[in-house]
Amino acid sequence: MTDDDAQTPLDWSHDGQPRSRLYDDVYFSAEDGLAEARAVFLAGCGLPQAWAGPDFPAAGRFVVGELGFGTGLNILALIDLWRRTRPPRGRLHIFSVEVHPITAPDARRALAHWPELADLAERLTTAWPGRARGPHRVEFADLGVILDVAVGEVEDALRGWDGRADAWFLDGFAPARNPAMWRDAVLALVAARSAPGAVAATFTVAGQVRRGLAAAGFTVARAPGFGRKRERLTARLPGSTPPGSAARRVAIIGAGIGGAAAARAVRALGGEALVFDATARGAGASGNPVALVTPRLDAGLAEPAQLFAQAFRRATALYAEQRGAIVAHGALQFAVQPQDAVRFDKIAGSDLFEPGAIETLSAAQTGERAGEAAPRGLALNDGLVIEPAAVLAAWAPDVSAATVSRATPSDTGWRLTDAAGAVLASVDAVILAAGLAIEDLSPGLPLSAVRGQASWTASGDPPPAAAFGGYAIPMRDGVLFGATNDRGDNACDVRPQDHRRNLATLAEGLPRLAERLADAPLEGRASIRVATPDYMPVAGAAPGADAGLFVLGGFSARGFTLAPLLAEHVAALALGAPSPLPGPLAALVDPARFARRAARRGS
Repeated sequence: MTDDDAQTPLDWSHDGQPRSRLYDDVYFSAEDGLAEARAVFLAGCGLPQAWAGPDFPAAGRFVVGELGFGTGLNILALIDLWRRTRPPRGRLHIFSVEVHPITAPDARRALAHWPELADLAERLTTAWPGRARGPHRVEFADLGVILDVAVGEVEDALRGWDGRADAWFLDGFAPARNPAMWRDAVLALVAARSAPGAVAATFTVAGQVRRGLAAAGFTVARAPGFGRKRERLTARLPGSTPPGSAARRVAIIGAGIGGAAAARAVRALGGEALVFDATARGAGASGNPVALVTPRLDAGLAEPAQLFAQAFRRATALYAEQRGAIVAHGALQFAVQPQDAVRFDKIAGSDLFEPGAIETLSAAQTGERAGEAAPRGLALNDGLVIEPAAVLAAWAPDVSAATVSRATPSDTGWRLTDAAGAVLASVDAVILAAGLAIEDLSPGLPLSAVRGQASWTASGDPPPAAAFGGYAIPMRDGVLFGATNDRGDNACDVRPQDHRRNLATLAEGLPRLAERLADAPLEGRASIRVATPDYMPVAGAAPGADAGLFVLGGFSARGFTLAPLLAEHVAALALGAPSPLPGPLAALVDPARFARRAARRGS
């Protein structure tokens, strides 16, 4: 039996149909699952008429929610319909929940019954959502489709989602087999996460479902069923989506990893991104030759740990799509403090990371991988070393060299001007991602400067990436190590004494490597990272500002891990799209949290 066989929640019937081991129920009709999906869910929700007519939401975005992702068949049927009937500039956003995800090989096998979906099935299963708890995002960029699959309990997922669905596919296993999916509390959350006039469809006509939908505010009706089922249900909330216009044009100030990730995220949501930087792309803290992408490891497994795990998962997925960006795969984390071994065991055994993504290592195993004696450690198998320049160039190909001195609200959005008062741009929203210069346009945030100098040199035998208080990471033709961490120092000169400090730190973790590099000529770079008092980033609406001004920063030394996910969160806020960040994690990085804490202390 393979690991996938042991972990999959499904079995296969004699005729090749998938069946749940946990609920003893089928994933879809044995007669024709695709025809069932089209009849029960697509037609049941009035698709494609809902996005083809005058009632299409003013934002140009149609949002579908689903309970029970399963094999992904309903979603493939939906995307196939969308690509054939997509309105001009239309965007489709899908939110689905799955507590027992299946594997990509099982999904391929299940979906192989429908050759007409083969191209979409291949794309979906290649980027198949994993098993780690939390949201997983898949983009079909050419089709204007974003799919978010939340792995976890349905109530937690619905409470955490900030979207409002225009249509719902209620496709949990039968109420008699899986009553938890159909509880009144779940259906009430479905209603709370619905746009006015939203339609829900389901295969079941069970009394508890009818009553639960009605109690949640839906008007429920029976409709002809599919196959051997005589009836199915449709339900509609009262009201309609009010007319209005959506933000489309977003100015992004700063062309480091935060600004570049924001530009990519805005474009993915159908917006236009205008990027400004006072110096040049990657001129600040994002300009080192290589960068290490690993999560902060928090044994508490609470919200900070969840944020870093989800950000890490999203960052590595996006960098893997960027040709030429990855220098090396995998990273080692050494145990430095006595309690680290227990902490590592707890993290490796958690459900925050994919199975096999993190392994505990004995001292001998760590040393074998590091190439010299080392303590116990963790193997971060999904960790990456990337070349920032390749990522920044791909995500922010066009950068206007200009210093934005003021961002002023106007009747139509925001106006950006330079020091002479010349208008640089008029936009719908602004994202400030300029590091410490965020304070110039959004004063009051408790941002502080942390100077970091990295050192590097040529090496014919670069080590694997390793972190041990300091770090050493391979370049294509050398090794980079460091870095200093000096609060309150804003200078960016390269200092010989800091090279010596970096060598001393390297000697504490990898003494043989440090000895080998002791007399090597060193190059270096110093830049200013930005930190906050609670060591968490800021991503959200600028406190005290008019609507449409957002901040993205405070990443400290983990910008390349945090920025991709948090940029998607901020871009979603700017463009009125559902965020991939669950509500509790959005609150964790909300820039207004400092003012709220100060107010509580004052009271």
